[in-house]
Amino acid sequence: MGFPLMDRSVYDSMAEIDERHWWYVARRKVLAELIRRKVQPPKNAKLLEIGCGTGHNLKMLGAFGSVDGLEIDEAARSFAEKRVGHEIFSAPLPELAGIPEHSYDVVGAFDVIEHIPDDVGAMASIARLLKPSGKLFMTVPAHQWMWSAHDVVNHHQRRYTKAGLKRLIDGSPLKLESIGYFNSLLFPVAMAERLSSKLRGKDDANLAPPAEPINQALERIFAAERLLIGRVPLPPGLSLFAVASAK
Repeated sequence: MGFPLMDRSVYDSMAEIDERHWWYVARRKVLAELIRRKVQPPKNAKLLEIGCGTGHNLKMLGAFGSVDGLEIDEAARSFAEKRVGHEIFSAPLPELAGIPEHSYDVVGAFDVIEHIPDDVGAMASIARLLKPSGKLFMTVPAHQWMWSAHDVVNHHQRRYTKAGLKRLIDGSPLKLESIGYFNSLLFPVAMAERLSSKLRGKDDANLAPPAEPINQALERIFAAERLLIGRVPLPPGLSLFAVASAK
């Protein structure tokens, strides 16, 4: 899949806001806690982030070992390379041609698989990249009924149910270890806003951060989930995570 996974505007916006938008900032904190509690990589692990975009997760992932990135959008890849100071892979899913097989302790795919028409093929290719003890850590958007203009500009093929994500992993060369929701505390607000926008005919894909006081409040609420996630199951949320290992 060699064409961009998202509209050009999404990549451009990401480069401008990924260090300050509440969603990016809080999600990094939540993902880091899930890695510590559920993925539990070995010391000095070798990690790969597929679909790293502008590279905003790579510093966080670097706390767990050495990190490679993969991004097929040329401009986003260039931005990420400037951030990390080394080359970023550009092989597309589902083939992942040329990426070293059986080489990674952790492969991360954060809101990536929903972009791929052949998600089954993508999972099989990712499995080949893992060391025998390696793990895939993935996130996807939840609830198909929440489909909106945001999904359109991001070129999503689907949103996932918990059961659907489990079926995808069970049908792959991987073994499901953990699955659950996150971004749950804000789910009622997001659900009400999404339904209201559709009823008003104002379903748009505004990517700009809100006013700073609101941005900070949303960041604090979302990031607070790191105190719970991986310890207790969270109620339905905007996103799903899964950790899977080689069978």
